[in-house]
Amino acid sequence: MKFIVGVSGGIAIYKVVDLVRRFKKRGDEVRVVMTDSATKFVTPELFREISLEPVMTTVFNNEETAAHIKWAQWCDAMIIAPATANVIGKLAAGIADDALTTVAIAMTKPLIIAPAMNKDMFNSAAVTANLSILKQRGVNIIKPSSGELACGVEGVGRLPEPVEIVEQVDKILNADKRLSGYKILVTAGGTREAIDPVRYIGNRSSGKMGYAIAKIAAEYGAEVILVTSSSLEVPPNVKCINVESAEQMRQAVLSEYETVSVVIMAAAVADYRVAEPSKQKIKKSEDTLTLELVKNPDILLELGQRKQKQILIGFAAETQTVEANAIKKLKKKNLDMIVANDVTSEGAGFGVDTNIVTLITSNGATPYPKMSKTEVAEVILNELLSFLLDTPHG
Repeated sequence: MKFIVGVSGGIAIYKVVDLVRRFKKRGDEVRVVMTDSATKFVTPELFREISLEPVMTTVFNNEETAAHIKWAQWCDAMIIAPATANVIGKLAAGIADDALTTVAIAMTKPLIIAPAMNKDMFNSAAVTANLSILKQRGVNIIKPSSGELACGVEGVGRLPEPVEIVEQVDKILNADKRLSGYKILVTAGGTREAIDPVRYIGNRSSGKMGYAIAKIAAEYGAEVILVTSSSLEVPPNVKCINVESAEQMRQAVLSEYETVSVVIMAAAVADYRVAEPSKQKIKKSEDTLTLELVKNPDILLELGQRKQKQILIGFAAETQTVEANAIKKLKKKNLDMIVANDVTSEGAGFGVDTNIVTLITSNGATPYPKMSKTEVAEVILNELLSFLLDTPHG
């Protein structure tokens, strides 16, 4: 592999010396690009000796014309470590005023950043927002570690050890197999609760979101089981279990639950069913018809109560106080993540090919703009990947 390692001015730069050495030791080619601040910590000559490749410190002092473009085309990926708050902010704003940011913005290959800074800086509204922007653009983010920081306090903000960075870079770049070895169950569509052999109570869910998730998960190498009430075309390499009612979906999900690593409940499961469905078609007679409804089992709540090793992701389709209702559901049902959306928003309702979602975990909420449901599926699965990288699940 050919890597560009972008180095910005942080005390964690000493770890990057070892990172470059590790890449070189296993046979990778590495070029280093440094900010001016980085050269105050480590000299370019040190990186040049370790990498046996040119080191770029400015776009103006290189022998080759348009070196930043040529370097971006030369590599297979770029890793920025440590990524300071300053560099993160520049990339989010599209500013290219030095060698590192110029190369990074010229990149068409995977861009991976490893933030490292004081815990209050990392948790600030500005850095949080900028990281969210970069994540939306497809930038891969290696989460910082917890521990004692250079400023003497304890918290999140340490650059991971070089061996960990190498491992995570390999997992990120192995995109086609990033979920290989994981078994994922996805539910999709709205359930149908029988009134009689002809009629049913249902909802407007088309199943498109769940099908998109199943498709992308399979493309990422996962073994995928799709439990659905919809009749859309089943994605390649996906096992499909067709159901109709909430109880049928519950039985299908529970039958697989102990064997899966992840459950993504994208289905719109009916909250109520008819207490006594008629065995014959109900004939029209009176001006009104009264149906007694009883509660359906809460599949997601039951999964949360039974959860042991699984990652559990739910959906919250709301019409008001969206985030507050989603957070309440996240906690009540013991979820790892919930995908919330306002179905009254244009481009986010049922049956359309787009969605506008907010991903909510115990670490906070990340809103996303209107995207295709395929793009939303990629966002969800990339966030899932970060869970799997942090906590192995069998």
